[in-house]
Amino acid sequence: MKFSLSTEQRDFADSLRGLLAGANTPAVVRSWGENDTASGRELLTQLAETGVTALAVPEEFDGIAAHPADLAVAFIELGRAAVPGPLVETAAAVPALLSALGDQSLAKRFLPSIAEGTSLASLVLEPSTPRALDADLADPVLRVSGDTLELVRATTQLESVDPARRLFEVEAVETLTQGPDVAAAAEKAYDLAVLAVSAQLIGAGHAMIDTATEYAKNRAQFGRVIGSFQAVKHHLSDAKVAVEMATPLVYGAAISLAEGSDTIARDTSAAKVAAANAAYLASRKALQVHGAIGYTLECDLSLWLTKVRALQSAWGTASAHRARIASAL
Repeated sequence: MKFSLSTEQRDFADSLRGLLAGANTPAVVRSWGENDTASGRELLTQLAETGVTALAVPEEFDGIAAHPADLAVAFIELGRAAVPGPLVETAAAVPALLSALGDQSLAKRFLPSIAEGTSLASLVLEPSTPRALDADLADPVLRVSGDTLELVRATTQLESVDPARRLFEVEAVETLTQGPDVAAAAEKAYDLAVLAVSAQLIGAGHAMIDTATEYAKNRAQFGRVIGSFQAVKHHLSDAKVAVEMATPLVYGAAISLAEGSDTIARDTSAAKVAAANAAYLASRKALQVHGAIGYTLECDLSLWLTKVRALQSAWGTASAHRARIASAL
């Protein structure tokens, strides 16, 4: 199976990378983690103007209805820049949930503003995702529990390993719909969210390798730049191979989703496991290259270290996804 990107997809990735490169995202991430979200909201508005929030929204609700691979392309770049905010929920999970439900009134109520970028969305999908990300900023905040879909609101903010992933407890406001269709739609939302998180992890892995490589080119020790030491080269190449090997699984999962394959659960879970392992390896190797300074809040690498640690268990832990793969096999 061929996973090479089209010219349009490469151009889309380049445009997002250019936008994010000029946005000083480390400063945005730090501010977001301190509950100062103004610069982050401005960046999310710019991303919406590129079409990111409309990718998974059907055309009849002002969306693009793009191929899931386009979503993966976008989230790799979002992960590379460590962009904060409920983007997985806004651009993937909630559009997939409301589209799969087939309830035109609910879709019309929420999806056009999500596609336009005027509304952020968050989602609690029990039991895998029991907390709502950035629920104080999102409208709507939805919760799926069994066969019930509810509109909820934020209550208590919780601590997170990644300060820029602002997690909230929620309470019910309104029951939107009930029935077996809710659980089926939730499964589709879960799979697309898993794809988006996996892509984020791939992007984060690339960012940490690039950061460590640049550091190794400039940091001198024993009269030589450390990038000239073979051991350092091996560390970085191992991480690079792991990220590159995980990437086809992400695009393979996107193709399964687009085709409605019988192996969607297996493929999306395999992508998440591989991407999480690769990003974690990249984080370890990047930290070894930097040394203890990589832990410090002043070092930008720390932003990706905490992001990867949080995303490893977001939308399903490794053990849950391995169990899902085993069940599918």
